[in-house]
Amino acid sequence: MYLEKKIYDRLDISLIERGESFYQTHMEKIVKELEERGYLEEDEGRKILWGASTIPMTIIKSDGGFTYDTSDMAAIKQRLYDEKCDWLIYVTDAGQATHFQTLFDCAKRIGILDEIIHRVDHVGFGVVLGEDKKKFKTRSGDTVRLSDLLDEGLRRSLDKLKEKERDKVLTSKELRLAQEAVAYGCIKYADLSHNRNHEYVFSFDKMLEDKGNTAVYLLYAYTRIKSIARNANFTPEKIKELSKTHQVSLDHEKEWKLGKTLLRFPDVLLKMTKDLCLHHLCEFVYETATTFTEFYDNCYCIEKDSSGDIVKVHFGRILLTEATALVLEWCFYILGLKPVSKIAIIRKQVTLLIHTSNPSLLSTSQVMCTTSLTGESGGEFSRPYLRLK
Repeated sequence: MYLEKKIYDRLDISLIERGESFYQTHMEKIVKELEERGYLEEDEGRKILWGASTIPMTIIKSDGGFTYDTSDMAAIKQRLYDEKCDWLIYVTDAGQATHFQTLFDCAKRIGILDEIIHRVDHVGFGVVLGEDKKKFKTRSGDTVRLSDLLDEGLRRSLDKLKEKERDKVLTSKELRLAQEAVAYGCIKYADLSHNRNHEYVFSFDKMLEDKGNTAVYLLYAYTRIKSIARNANFTPEKIKELSKTHQVSLDHEKEWKLGKTLLRFPDVLLKMTKDLCLHHLCEFVYETATTFTEFYDNCYCIEKDSSGDIVKVHFGRILLTEATALVLEWCFYILGLKPVSKIAIIRKQVTLLIHTSNPSLLSTSQVMCTTSLTGESGGEFSRPYLRLK
C-alpha cells in the first residue's frame, strides 16, 4: 500500500482505502436483512438474489461464505446511507459492466437504491495497446508497471524541456516542477483524451509532440497566453481593476469566435456529467487553444514601435486573453494537469463573466463542488468538478 500511495501522490490523487474487511459487519447486516425480508432464494445450496437482470447475485455460497456480490451489496448500502452519497461512480474495466448492472438492479428491487434521489454509474474503460497494436506490455512480455511508466515519462519530458532550452531560463526547482507537470500531464491526457469505451495505442513519442491535441501543446499554449498580459506589465490586480472599467472586446470575427467558444464550457461540463466521458473536455480544451491562436494571429493585443516600446494596449483583448486562460485553468484542474507557469491556479470559487450587449452571448458562472469515485478495490477517489449556478 505504501508504494501505491507514492504513485497516487505523484499523480496528485487522494485515496481513502477501504478493503473488504471494512465491510465485514455490513455484509453480516445486509445478509440478515435480506433473509428477514424474504429476498433470498435457495439455488443448489447457495442463496441468491434476483433483480431485473437475467443473472442473479450470489449472496451466500454453498459453504456459507460470503462473495464479492455480498460485499458489493453491503458497500452500496453503506455508501448511500452511512456516507450520505447521492451519486456513486464505479470505475473498472468494461468487462465488469454486466456485474454492476446486476448490482444496481438488485439494489433497486430491495429498496436500497432510489432512482429519484440516487444516481449510480459504472464507468468502464477499454484496453491500452502498445505500438504493435497488442495489449500494452514490456519487451519481456510482462505487464507495464505504472511507476516505471511515470519514470520513463520524467526522463522523456526532461529531454523535451532541454530541447526547447527551458533549462536555460528556469531554476533547477522550476525545471523539476515543469518536468513533472509535462510527464504526468502527458500520461493523464493521453488516456483521458480518448473515448474511455475504446481501446487506444499508447505512444510516448506521440503524447510528447508539441503539435496537435497533446498535453505538451496545451500546456505551452497556456504559458504563451499568460505571458501576453505579463509582457504588457499587467499584474493580476491590475487586470481585476481593468475588468471593472472595460468590457471584453468582441468586435472582430476572431474575437467573436473565441468568445463563443469559451461560453460553450458549461455545455461541455453538462455533457460530461451525463456520459462521464472526459474526452469531451479534452476536445474542448484543444479547440479553445487553436481558436485562441486564430484570434492572436489576427488581433493584436499589444502594439510596439520599432524600438520595442509599447505604444498601445488593447484592453478588451487583454481581458479576452485572461478569460481564455481562466477557462483553460479550470479545464486543467478537472483533468489533473498542472500548467507549466510560475503563476498558480486559484483553486477556490471563481466567477468568469464575459460582458456583451449582444443577448446571444450570456454570462456564465461556475462554482466548485466535489463528487466521489469508487474504484474496484473499494477505495474512494475525490476529484473536484464544476457546477453551474
